Amino acid sequence: MSTSSRLLKLLSLLPSRPSWTAGDLAERMGITERTVRRDIARLRDLGYDVSSDPGRWGGYKLGGGGKQLLLVLDDEESLAVSVALREAAQTRVLGDDQAVLSAFLKLRQLLPSRMAARLGAMDDVFEHTTRVCGQPLSPGMLAGLASACRRSERITLSYRDMRGDETIRDVDPHRLVFTGNRWYFVARDVTKGEWRTFRADRVIEAQPTGRVVHIENPPEAAQVVTEMLTSDYPLYATIRLPLSQQDALRVVPPTAGVHRPDGPDTTIVEIGGADPVSLGAYLMRLGTPLTVLAPDSVREVVRRRAAAMATDNAEISPGAG
Repeated sequence: MSTSSRLLKLLSLLPSRPSWTAGDLAERMGITERTVRRDIARLRDLGYDVSSDPGRWGGYKLGGGGKQLLLVLDDEESLAVSVALREAAQTRVLGDDQAVLSAFLKLRQLLPSRMAARLGAMDDVFEHTTRVCGQPLSPGMLAGLASACRRSERITLSYRDMRGDETIRDVDPHRLVFTGNRWYFVARDVTKGEWRTFRADRVIEAQPTGRVVHIENPPEAAQVVTEMLTSDYPLYATIRLPLSQQDALRVVPPTAGVHRPDGPDTTIVEIGGADPVSLGAYLMRLGTPLTVLAPDSVREVVRRRAAAMATDNAEISPGAG
């Protein structure tokens, strides 16, 4: 057994009895008493309260009523899990469900005191801005949709649209896509034979039908969501970025534009906006070289703004500012 496996086994055995001798543990785990004592020392170094009674018949006991978390995490792993749970709880990515917050609090209580103190220090300095995540979304609903996608099982979907109208339809699940603010469920509408996106927080019920389906040539789910999110603008601009598609996605996120490669180091992006002025201002804020391919109205806004900025910074008299 590896060291990690032995420590996990020890943590599972210790609460099962009021006390364990080194010999009993060694026999149960198939190791030597010397290894048992060494592993007990490791648990103590990790911050677990393992006490021992003196004398020949003394044994080891796990403190805290024997209700320690049966999980061994190093410092970096503890921080990673805790930060992820905190993020999920505070940004409401899973709505108002208490499961995430409960898991976070349990982790804080059951981790060794040393790590709890470090996490407490992080709590004092972490802040979050408000995010709009729509209606509450429970982890149970998200897990149910994910399971349907994985099983490729047709479901009967009860859905409430943006106007509040409720519909019931059979859909073939494909993928779940997270945009940073909301979860979207991508599925094929069986009756219409069309690929659709559904906001997961508007799903009322997802009832399995027991029918497994095979989807041929499914679309790129993230692309479907991106096209849906960028399809309602009155004006679109097409730009060329001197960047690979991977780098271009960092500059213009997939929720803001539709990307296509134009060679290994160039990407064409289509971006929607309300009008030429606001769209041109957005392009200027990208802070990267770009070429506006169309329309002329947006290109002219960018040209004027760039010319004005160049003029303002052409000459600065000594002592100005």
